[in-house]
Amino acid sequence: MDNKLTAIGVKNTTKPGRYSDGGGLYLYVPPDKARGGKRWVFRWRDRNTGKTRDKGLGPVRDVPLVKARRDALECRQQLREGIDPIHASKVEGVRRTTFGQCAQMYMDAHRDGWRNEKHAAQWSSTLDTYAAILQPLPVGAIDTDLIIKVLSPIWTTKTETATRVRQRIEAVLNWATARKFRSGENPARWRGHLENLLPKPTKLKKVEHRAALPYSEAGTFMTELRQQVGLGALALELQILTACRPGEVANARWAEFDLDGATWTIPGERMKAGKEHRVPLSPPAVELLRKLPRVNAYVFPSSKKNQPITTAAMLKALRTIRPGFDAHGFRSTFRDWAADQTAYPRDVAEAALAHAVQGVEAVYRRTDLLNKRARLMADWAKYCAKPAPAGNVRGIREGAKA
Repeated sequence: MDNKLTAIGVKNTTKPGRYSDGGGLYLYVPPDKARGGKRWVFRWRDRNTGKTRDKGLGPVRDVPLVKARRDALECRQQLREGIDPIHASKVEGVRRTTFGQCAQMYMDAHRDGWRNEKHAAQWSSTLDTYAAILQPLPVGAIDTDLIIKVLSPIWTTKTETATRVRQRIEAVLNWATARKFRSGENPARWRGHLENLLPKPTKLKKVEHRAALPYSEAGTFMTELRQQVGLGALALELQILTACRPGEVANARWAEFDLDGATWTIPGERMKAGKEHRVPLSPPAVELLRKLPRVNAYVFPSSKKNQPITTAAMLKALRTIRPGFDAHGFRSTFRDWAADQTAYPRDVAEAALAHAVQGVEAVYRRTDLLNKRARLMADWAKYCAKPAPAGNVRGIREGAKA
């Protein structure tokens, strides 16, 4: 006989035990309150093992008798179809796992391997901004049409961003497949799939070179820069003398410098390639640093407590003298000078810019060419200290033999 229990009886039953409603549904009252309150259990005998098995259907306070009976009915139907009710619940839970949940689990799993928190924040920000429609959807339901819907609005207007979004969606879906939250091909994959549906990014990207000062004007510019007052101008001067990126200079810490050894060691987490980079300091660079007061951990502290200046301060110093140019462009200025006006080997100049070595050369390279780079940067500092006579720009090749 089914439906043996009543709602009032369920509410008033307090004696520990198991009370049958029929059809495998039981009200279970635990002997110890610490183990939880009254709850529903569906019990059946496994056809293969002959053992009794239980599946919890939830606490009485949340699941009324009527719903418990419906859930028990569903379990009986699953058994008739040869489906394990417990396994079916796990599968259903997996099916309900959303893309947003998988993205968060992916980021949590990989966070320790990323260079810094900024990288993790960029991951989260791009997916929240451009893949918002995917966030609440079951990850197993993500298909090609949805991927195209996400990427199409930004594919031609924000190509670089769209490329990153696609790569990050692909990574999350690959992770979800490996964790068995979804199955089948990855709809965000490029090769053999989206490359047939979207224009190639390389055909859409318009390469915009940073506006760089001609090296013939470096000396005159440096003279004018040294007449400016402020940390932005000093940071820009150090950037020019070291050929580093603006962000690497703006965020420089005193602990990274060995002024007696004329060396600046930038840790990998602050480098674009993620690898430590040693920078030889020319005499003018060392002199500049020795004159700076040590206010806190940062070489170029801002007015905000325990914060460095931003690259905007360096850009402002530059554009006060040369509107339209970019601070990052001084790396190109340096590289053009090294190529056109010196005899230093290409790999020495590339090492000075911390450009990653590719291919077979990367396997056998065991040195960062610091001594040769020290001579190169000293020559660069000398060149920047001499304003070129008008109409008489001449190359230098002294001391450049490797």
